[in-house]
Amino acid sequence: MATENMPSDVEKNAGPMAEELERNSLKDPAVNTVHATSAQERKLVWRQDKRIVPLSAAIYFLCYLDRSNIGNARILNSSTHNDMQTETGATAYQFNIALMIFLVGYFCFEVPSNILLKKLRPSRWLAFLMVAWGAITIGLGGVKNYSQMTGVRFLLGAVEAGLFPGLIYYLTFWYKSDERSVRVAFILASATLAGAFGGAIAYGIGHMNRTQNLSAWRWLFMLEGIPSCLSGILVWFFLPDWPERAKWLSESEKDLAAQRLYLEGAKGSASSMTWDDVKSTLTDWRLYGHYAIYFAVSLPFSSLSLFSPSIVAGLGFHDLEAQLLTVPPWAAAYIFQILMSWSADHFNARGYHCAAAAVIGAAGFLASAVLPADDYLGRYGCLIVGTAGAFGCIPPMLGWLTSNMWSTASIGLAVAINVSIGAGLGQMPGVWIYKADEAEKGYPTGHGVNCAMLFFVALGALGLRYYYGRKNRTLLNAASEGITPRLYKL
Repeated sequence: MATENMPSDVEKNAGPMAEELERNSLKDPAVNTVHATSAQERKLVWRQDKRIVPLSAAIYFLCYLDRSNIGNARILNSSTHNDMQTETGATAYQFNIALMIFLVGYFCFEVPSNILLKKLRPSRWLAFLMVAWGAITIGLGGVKNYSQMTGVRFLLGAVEAGLFPGLIYYLTFWYKSDERSVRVAFILASATLAGAFGGAIAYGIGHMNRTQNLSAWRWLFMLEGIPSCLSGILVWFFLPDWPERAKWLSESEKDLAAQRLYLEGAKGSASSMTWDDVKSTLTDWRLYGHYAIYFAVSLPFSSLSLFSPSIVAGLGFHDLEAQLLTVPPWAAAYIFQILMSWSADHFNARGYHCAAAAVIGAAGFLASAVLPADDYLGRYGCLIVGTAGAFGCIPPMLGWLTSNMWSTASIGLAVAINVSIGAGLGQMPGVWIYKADEAEKGYPTGHGVNCAMLFFVALGALGLRYYYGRKNRTLLNAASEGITPRLYKL
């Protein structure tokens, strides 16, 4: 712990929160005089939701589609030897290296990207990233060999690195802590939609094989990269940056937005990150518990993202049929994510919900690992359960982290580190656990590792829940009479 009794952000709660309340970030008279009715606040949040959530979800949908489509390309039209792995001359080992090199770029550029998002404004930075990764995805459709594929995948990881932590950070400028998990879920759930649509799109594009003398996997990258480039232009003009700059909000709505986020949100006009901010965040040891469980959940996240078509193919389905049957697991995960995230915020029980979803996912993978290899229907049902559980615990996990950080600098850095450790380092082992030579055995290693990681997530979430509960009791016991201390979210 940076401070054993309570973190510095909690200590600031006794008075103004230092630089967070300076300059234009809040209008102090407004904070004291604006009293929102529930109807006014609901109206404001709904206006924000209409502007922010669909556009953010669409951005991440395109990002995830362009990131994971290599899994579809790997087996697309493999029966005629027109798949990506065969035509680039890559071995199974080399192809996995190309998958992993994406994560190296992802890991290296997470933190710098979140710093740039604050400095350059979200709309500008995210628009640039979209155009860049769209162009690189199109370029991936032109690779001829393993070396080119690896280089382009590294560049794709570097430019996509800032998108997801950037969106999580961005939400803290607009929403209170008990509003974030469900909105993170809508954004993250677009990844499950991308997984579902990715299979359906690959199924359709698979019929274009050899059109204009190009294999279908090349068309897949080119056609899926174009929308990202075009959408970047829309993001530049239509994604709002911070509430205090939103021209579509009235002055009274801006005041209300400032009041809502007085203690629980990041501020667009807050000062830039200092070395003291970096030091305090890096030495806040409780955060490493969050980093650890996000690392663990990233293995099933990455392995399912990249190997769902291969897993389905291992269930006795092939080519275009395998692409189509990747859709139901992602559709189930989408619904489960939304329900779990709403409930986690509503009951202030993110730790318990994270643990419950992880146990459900672990049970699905455990059953997949122990069922007979030829029990295709049973293992397909377990894949649906495992996918839903693995993805269902991530939004409450991310909402929990941001809800227990209270300064703009610390939120941005902690989110970037969390996703860097998880989505960068944590996803690397996920590239290797589904071994091609275990397809006929039902991929027991991959399912077993994912099962173990999700059980670790469940235990870690329960440990953090116990820790925060104990700290809250300490804060309440130490508080002066008549003063309610700021408590950790559970």
